[in-house]
Amino acid sequence: MMQSSRVPPDLMLWGLIPLLAGLALIGTGSPSTWLTLTVAGLAMGMMLFIIASGLTLVFGLMDVLNFGHGVFIATGAFVATTVLGPEWFGRSGGWLLAPQAALQIAAVLVAMAIAMGVTAGLGLVFERIIIRPVYGQHLKQILITMGGMIVVEELIKSIWGSQQIPLPLPEALRGAFILGDAAIERFRVLAVLIGLVVLVALSVILARTKIGLLVRAGVEDREMVESLGYPVRRLFVAVFVAGSALAGLGGVLWGLYQQTITAQIGAQVNVLIFIVIIMGGLGSVTGSFLAAILVGLMANYTGFLAPKLALFSNIGLMVAVLAWRPQGLRPLTTVR
Repeated sequence: MMQSSRVPPDLMLWGLIPLLAGLALIGTGSPSTWLTLTVAGLAMGMMLFIIASGLTLVFGLMDVLNFGHGVFIATGAFVATTVLGPEWFGRSGGWLLAPQAALQIAAVLVAMAIAMGVTAGLGLVFERIIIRPVYGQHLKQILITMGGMIVVEELIKSIWGSQQIPLPLPEALRGAFILGDAAIERFRVLAVLIGLVVLVALSVILARTKIGLLVRAGVEDREMVESLGYPVRRLFVAVFVAGSALAGLGGVLWGLYQQTITAQIGAQVNVLIFIVIIMGGLGSVTGSFLAAILVGLMANYTGFLAPKLALFSNIGLMVAVLAWRPQGLRPLTTVR
């Protein structure tokens, strides 16, 4: 019998990234420009993945449409402005001004850790007060989480003000590495590395630990997990809190990427986040990663090659993907 020549589905899906990159290389006609755009797109994709990974797990396990996810992004970014400010205990501000690059980067990592802690706590409160009363009621979830986002945005304005606040990069993360004629920004390299750490950590937890096994089992068959005596409700809360913390981390990165933030920063990113989780397949971490990378690359390539189409490009990408695979790139049944 002749062996089938069909390309394995997973290989075909991952082939979308080099396919898109290859088309962009042809379009730009300049390897150095293409490399700069590609690294920028990967960095943007990693930031989107960090934010979206928690939300997609929340939907997959809890069946919750949290349209207020942006509040954790905004809160994380604003907490970072306080931690990195010169008046915060006189410490992190001093680190940012230190001549040693290691101390400057340490200040940013401290800001990320504190932002994750604060947004994890906010996530716990958000779940108990806003989410818990509307489990299983999608329309009410949309309305009440959007309302919750508006309330938290107003609280942010009352604490930090309604004006734009700068969130500048430390000197160690400014500038770029020069590779031939290509300039690769240092901050984008850091964003890619942090995104890879989050991806590996989530993959190991979901594939190699008991908690990960319960999360995956709960996504596929919640009733069976409950019948075995495991506290699924507590697992729900833990996943929601972890997702909120990841959104806080993503908010810090996104704020440093923009270098100025407002209370609406989370709502602005929300559109891209929902494009990512819909394209990836609701509930799929791997799908979200693949979709986030495609969205980041598409945004940067289109912004350079056809700026007038930049706003439409990712929506067009989502429409094309869903026309090909209506359930997303990696639907819920293949969550990993």
